[in-house]
Amino acid sequence: MSQKAGVTLAEVGFLLILFAGVWLVAAQIPAFKIPVQRTIVAGIALALAGVLLIIATHWGHFGGPS
Repeated sequence: MSQKAGVTLAEVGFLLILFAGVWLVAAQIPAFKIPVQRTIVAGIALALAGVLLIIATHWGHFGGPS
């Protein structure tokens, strides 16, 4: 995997972390429905982000010397 692909995977991972944070905040607002499902979606997004960041750092050389 090239370093550029690793950087792209890391960017997607960080975007999923941002999405999950916003989704967790939305789950805590009483006016919005289905808080449990929103929390589950946020948890899945965080798990996927973690997997992508692991792949990016291990095989994509993200964060290493260029």
